[in-house]
Amino acid sequence: MRGIHFSKFEPDEQQGKSPFEKLLDVFTQLLTYTSGDVSEALQWLTELDKEYQLTNEDYGIGDFIQELREKGYIRENEENGNIQITGKTEQSIRKRALEEIFGKLKKSNNVGNHNTRKSGQGDELNADSRPYQFGDALEQIDMTASIRNAQINHGIDSFSIHQDDLEIQETDFKTQTSTALMIDISHSMILYGEDRITPAKKVAMALSELITTRYPKDTLDIIVFGNDAWQIEIKDLPYLQVGPFHTNTVAGLELAMDILRRRRNPNKQIFMITDGKPTCLKNGKEYYKNSFGLDRKILNRTLNLAAQCKKLKIPITTFMVATDPWLQKFVTEFTETNNGKAFFSGLDKLGQFLFFDFENGKRKML
Repeated sequence: MRGIHFSKFEPDEQQGKSPFEKLLDVFTQLLTYTSGDVSEALQWLTELDKEYQLTNEDYGIGDFIQELREKGYIRENEENGNIQITGKTEQSIRKRALEEIFGKLKKSNNVGNHNTRKSGQGDELNADSRPYQFGDALEQIDMTASIRNAQINHGIDSFSIHQDDLEIQETDFKTQTSTALMIDISHSMILYGEDRITPAKKVAMALSELITTRYPKDTLDIIVFGNDAWQIEIKDLPYLQVGPFHTNTVAGLELAMDILRRRRNPNKQIFMITDGKPTCLKNGKEYYKNSFGLDRKILNRTLNLAAQCKKLKIPITTFMVATDPWLQKFVTEFTETNNGKAFFSGLDKLGQFLFFDFENGKRKML
């Protein structure tokens, strides 16, 4: 007897895409790893094509490069003749990062809404309703439900509606949040053969795309920190690289606090992605460095800033992409001082943890 085997249908994400679109997905991914270096990304794409036959006789890598030019994804630098990506490509990379991370969140049912749990005269309808109270706005009255109540209470022969029949459709307030995202670019982010900076860049690009497209009233400021700390623009994220730096967490926190102090949103928070302990301070023009252990002088300054953020009601969420027990002990002490949160996420879950915390926190802030 002939048997039939049933299995779960897994749609092919590449199905229906043109050869250009398929190669563009791979190309934008490679650009993240090469920090925006087009030549290196195309070399890798060529090698992948040899290995996995990404192209065919009708459409080759040369056709793809020509189409990249025609559609405005790459251009030649007028000064040195090098090929570089355009703003269009930068946005494509951010969108791809958002789809990659947010897609995983949707599959795991971890995506939270962006609303507070406080009901009232807010921005968006929710599923709750309640009886009318004096002072409620007319536009909040659910006319369909109110008429239904009147018919039930008084009959339909001589229709009349009273105050007790009125039903109010609840609304939610949308929170506005200012987020400072700190990214560690010290040398340890690429040590021991593990690339930790690329996942951090992906998360930053995805978060920036989410905020600018879905929550434009929010603000996101991105800070990188090594020996020093400085602010970068969203468009600079694909080009971000690790340097020969120590980890000056104090400089990063001070800059984040200074930026958030100038933001007028009622809710403020700091996200910090790091893989190591603080190892550096700057006093005037001189650097105080110690990478051989947990230096109490450096740690005390770091913990003092955590306490200051707590007083300013700025929670700090630390995403630790390292599993050393003694580093986790420091992060735990830092988190308790700030009354914040910490995730020892590793690399594979970093984006999911950060996005879940961002959206879940938005519902709790006011």
